[in-house]
Amino acid sequence: MEFTIAKDTFLKALQRVQGIIENRKTMPILSNVLITAQSDRIHVIATDLEVGMKSSYPAKVSEDGRITVSAKKLYEILKELPEQEVLFSTRENDWVDLRCGKAHFNLVGLSPDEFPFFPTVNDSTFLRLDGSLLREMVEMTSYAICHDETKYNLNGIFIKALEEGGKTLLRMVATDGHRLSMAEREVSHVSSPDLSNGVIFPKKGIFELKKIAEESNDEILLSFLDNSAFVKKGDTLVLMRLVDGFFPDYTRVMPTDNDKTVTVNRENFFHSLRRMSILSSEKFKGIVMDLKKDVMEISASNPELGEARETLEVRYAGPDLSVRFNARYLIDAVSVLDEELVDLELKDELSPAVLRPHQTQGFLAVIMPMRV
Repeated sequence: MEFTIAKDTFLKALQRVQGIIENRKTMPILSNVLITAQSDRIHVIATDLEVGMKSSYPAKVSEDGRITVSAKKLYEILKELPEQEVLFSTRENDWVDLRCGKAHFNLVGLSPDEFPFFPTVNDSTFLRLDGSLLREMVEMTSYAICHDETKYNLNGIFIKALEEGGKTLLRMVATDGHRLSMAEREVSHVSSPDLSNGVIFPKKGIFELKKIAEESNDEILLSFLDNSAFVKKGDTLVLMRLVDGFFPDYTRVMPTDNDKTVTVNRENFFHSLRRMSILSSEKFKGIVMDLKKDVMEISASNPELGEARETLEVRYAGPDLSVRFNARYLIDAVSVLDEELVDLELKDELSPAVLRPHQTQGFLAVIMPMRV
């Protein structure tokens, strides 16, 4: 096998798969990337058996073939090469020859026959979704994904399509047991039994989806096969194994009787929370929110560092109330919004609070208070 390719193109190809590469050394082949050259293109495939990615790039192919080579080392080498074309070729016993300018590397490869099979999927089965819409929804929910590996059914985002009032809504939900985030947007009709029933995209797959959605606002294609999801955009195909488990009934934890509403300027609230959280630590991570008519006082106290307080003007007409929250949970929820005003809906100091935009629909966060 032999091909010549622009250094920037090759570097981009290797950069995209770095987040997928298996680092635990359980199977050496999973630390490698599979490179296939044919018909003036190269195909680059990486997988950790949970998430896989296949992309294709233009190249001058002199001889078809395929090889696997360390993804990390190849990427590190490409970063340091001069801005010239790269000549990539293979020799017997799976050795790789890499030349660029006056630099010359001989790298040990592994047989491509050992590399896991990457399935193909029929383009006609794909659903078409707006890339910017998906990016926005992932941004609004991914912060609440659970990172406790023992709660495997919460290690991702639950995605479901539902019909409501003659409209088709795409809904994403994530929760870690202490907080929940839900975003929904109207989409064109979705004829997918998988999405109608709801599926859980894995955490790693979600972050790869977010990355390809951020590259441009192009359409993203989505398909399902055998408990796996395929996400396609341009010449890139991401395969992810769906989380096998039942997502909890999130509708049961959404408060319906929070009768006290605080309306606050989002920007002022966000920066005040950031300032108060400076005094927080693993032991003392709570902030206290004292509410009186049209006034919110946020305070933090840490015996090891000191204390702070700040008063904000708000719209609030309820009784005096004092609630304690983990500052990080509020900051994460407020940071994904860009509206001028947000509403914080409360019941009492022990019940979950709801944060949502003041005027628009399509997002809400549920946050459990801390016990004072």
